[in-house]
Amino acid sequence: MATMTRVAPDTQTRILDIAERLVQKRGFNGFSYADIAVELKITTASLHYHFAGKAELGRALIARYSARFFEALAAIEARLPDADARLEAYANLYAAVLREKRLCLCGMLAAEYDTLPKAMRESVLRFFDENERWLARVLEAGRKAGSLDFGGPPEEAARAIVCGLEGAMLVARPYRDIVRFQSAAQQLIASFTAKAGP
Repeated sequence: MATMTRVAPDTQTRILDIAERLVQKRGFNGFSYADIAVELKITTASLHYHFAGKAELGRALIARYSARFFEALAAIEARLPDADARLEAYANLYAAVLREKRLCLCGMLAAEYDTLPKAMRESVLRFFDENERWLARVLEAGRKAGSLDFGGPPEEAARAIVCGLEGAMLVARPYRDIVRFQSAAQQLIASFTAKAGP
């Protein structure tokens, strides 16, 4: 019987892991290459070998985070056929990040939007646009099936959900209270659930 050997993550992956944690806790402008170098016990020159500058690192962070997030959305679709269950699972993605005492990577970057390099700004917008498109499809399907009820276009409802969850994360953070977020998220999702008839 073959034994499994655990392969240590490569340096580039470790750089991204550390940078992601720092962005989610401090923001993009709240850390430097020196912070990563100290944690990895390497020189900043070694960091520049993997990512020429902080803008390149930022783009790689958003690309990796977005890919993982969209894989999670695909998994929700594959696992849950009902739109209301998909909305609840979507909110739980945010709760999982907050449980780690972090905020959504792109939410943190949105707070620093005007100071980000142009390519990073475009990537942040793509992340939110894709989330809104996914939610709009879920909302429209739920309205057609009768499990969700809301006024106006699904795109506007999708925008309200993204804004509501990102804002709930931000406000819950200083309280260090996941229940505060969960309560707000449940109220938000419940507002889209079709009410039973009399």
